[in-house]
Amino acid sequence: SDVALLEMDPLERHYLGVFSGRSCYSADLDTNVEPPEGWVFQNLRQMWETWDEELFHLAGLAFQIVNWHRIRRFCGHCGSPLDRNSGSSGKKCPECGMSYFPPISPAIIVAVTRNKELLLARAHRHPPGMFSVVAGFVEPGETLEDCVKREVMEETGVNVKDIRYFGSQPWPFPHSLMIGFTAEYAGGEIAVDDDEITDAGWFTADNLPKIPPKISIARKLIDWFVNQSIGER
Repeated sequence: SDVALLEMDPLERHYLGVFSGRSCYSADLDTNVEPPEGWVFQNLRQMWETWDEELFHLAGLAFQIVNWHRIRRFCGHCGSPLDRNSGSSGKKCPECGMSYFPPISPAIIVAVTRNKELLLARAHRHPPGMFSVVAGFVEPGETLEDCVKREVMEETGVNVKDIRYFGSQPWPFPHSLMIGFTAEYAGGEIAVDDDEITDAGWFTADNLPKIPPKISIARKLIDWFVNQSIGER
């Protein structure tokens, strides 16, 4: 009912909205604060297979708001300390009037199919043995479709066509919006980008490697492919 009952004395707290009929807040704690007895601190990635999607998204919002307020303390234009806006998550400079809001970085993620095969890649950042669909950040001046084509080509050497919207997911690592697509193979041989990708290949629904957990849109895209493949049998 009140974060004060946890006796952790937060540096700042931020109202997030209502969840299951209760007001929710995020709290920024000093790094040397110990959790209450019977509690432990966990990071988001440790919890993404424990929570349902709605609670995970709320926790992701909390993390993004706390992190942004922690690093955005001064005006990027004149250097003055920023004031918090009442009633919003933004801040405003009292000297020059510049307004700031938590950033969102759009990124595409795409399931590329070739007949009954799915293109999966293994990035340096992935846990050992895990493969996923291709993803990457949108660059200035790009459409989402242009980004899909560029990222797939840069990372795997494959051309795509018939790009279709699939869905989206907020992804708080640290402040992304994942925009999912499906696409079909249009040509090219796999040639991985050693900077980001260590391996890539075509996989069938009954011969998949280790893949991301179900809470991620990457897994939703892979499950879509599997369901499509089963339906065609």
